[in-house]
Amino acid sequence: MSAGHSHGQARAGHEKKLWIALALTTSFMIAEVIGAFISGSLALLSDAAHMLTDSTALAISLVAIQIVKRAVDKKRTFGYARFEILAAAFNAILLFMVAVYILYEAYQRFKTPTEIQSTGMLIVAVIGLLVNLASMRLLMSASAESLNVKGAYLEVWSDMLGSIGVIGAALIIRFTGWTWVDSIVAAAIGLWVLPRTWVLLKESINILLQGVPEGIDIAEVEARIRAVEGVEDIHDLHIWALTSGKNVMSAHLVVQRSSRNEQDILAEVTRLMSEAFHISQTTLQLENSQFHARLEENEGMQH
Repeated sequence: MSAGHSHGQARAGHEKKLWIALALTTSFMIAEVIGAFISGSLALLSDAAHMLTDSTALAISLVAIQIVKRAVDKKRTFGYARFEILAAAFNAILLFMVAVYILYEAYQRFKTPTEIQSTGMLIVAVIGLLVNLASMRLLMSASAESLNVKGAYLEVWSDMLGSIGVIGAALIIRFTGWTWVDSIVAAAIGLWVLPRTWVLLKESINILLQGVPEGIDIAEVEARIRAVEGVEDIHDLHIWALTSGKNVMSAHLVVQRSSRNEQDILAEVTRLMSEAFHISQTTLQLENSQFHARLEENEGMQH
């Protein structure tokens, strides 16, 4: 999950494709780690770290499908959707540590070059490219129908670029003997992963802290609600996300006493929040203006 990713819930029909892509990616990630130690290539190890993001994104997509199947219970009235965010945060922290290690190791190798078996490095990188292409083909059609699968698809697509970089490095080393190219490519992949990891971690923490979701301007929400006929004021407005792509809102609306039907006001505000801000669950409490005025007067006397 790259976690700055914005995931919807994937349809169950995509589950088989996700499982196949996860099996391919994870299996090759392990093979790439082994190949990196055998060939001595840091670029391969760095690319394996990048493939870890692919595997995690695919796993999170599968978790999201399973979450849809689980019913809300009395202990978890919001269900298990937040598990996806915990997994994304863990993934971001792990990847950050791996990327920092890769950058440190690249620096060390610049100081003390090591011998690299370019043939083994090239073979593993080419197989990695083929695995990425196979995974992309599996996920391409489903990515147009599900934001969840699209996030995983983009992860695999970006890793394909890493594989191409490793292939290029292997060819340069094979024909020129410039082993320092391996460190350059490793560092480039590490630097490519770091900012995406930071975005994923930042978005995950924002959701865990129940912050306002990305892309929603709370001032604009207030203004749009105040513009609804019959709404005089709004207070105690809270907007947060249960998980990526599932936004929730609660608010108190002060309505005019002799205004339109209250149910019409509720229906219009709920529809507006869904259409304009993609807020899927809205809880509203209505108060008439006279009651609200008395409430504020009482609070003022207490202070």
